[in-house]
Amino acid sequence: MSQNTSHAVMAQRVEARDSLDFFPTPPWATRALLEWLGERPGFRSSVWEPACGAGDMARPLAEHFGQVIASDVHDYGFGDVRDFLWPGPAEPVDWVITNPPFRLALEFVERAHQVARVGIAMLVRTAFLEGGERYERLFSKTPPSEILQFAERVPMFRGRLDASGSTATAYCWLAWRYLKRPAPVTEFHWLPPCRKRLERSADYPLQPIVEGASGPLFDGATL
Repeated sequence: MSQNTSHAVMAQRVEARDSLDFFPTPPWATRALLEWLGERPGFRSSVWEPACGAGDMARPLAEHFGQVIASDVHDYGFGDVRDFLWPGPAEPVDWVITNPPFRLALEFVERAHQVARVGIAMLVRTAFLEGGERYERLFSKTPPSEILQFAERVPMFRGRLDASGSTATAYCWLAWRYLKRPAPVTEFHWLPPCRKRLERSADYPLQPIVEGASGPLFDGATL
């Protein structure tokens, strides 16, 4: 029997409760956010990536931020091993930017608000905008400043980056920028197609791609 890969089925994928939900973020998707936020005052500051995995988001963050704190609850060989959701005081940073585990995304947003001074940005499935619990606990009380919907698909796969894969799932960035509060409404923007321009060969060390942008490749900034 063939797998049902319709958009409706793929967008409703449910992770097991004990799953680490590790879906590495293609670095170009992080660069799209950084490009959007790059002209904002005070952006070249500190950021915490609390679900860093193997560092696929932390590395492009280091292209823009002066200080990058990378951590994850599991040891993927990159960053510190710590539980972002562990209660208690945490080191304050200017930004929290991450691709949170889908089943814990609401908790990640709530925790991020406790430690970020300037703003937070979360890469989520567009389906995250739905749901009564998320509306009551989050969107009705603390709506994002901006919803940044990708006009092209961001392919993500369990446990690996894949330069040639495709997906039926839609993703968007949700950004809360405290300097914009109180915001009367949430702004909705499309992130225009940008993968070809923002993707780098060095993003996929085991899968060379055709270079999509001029200039030198990212040389591995120290985190």
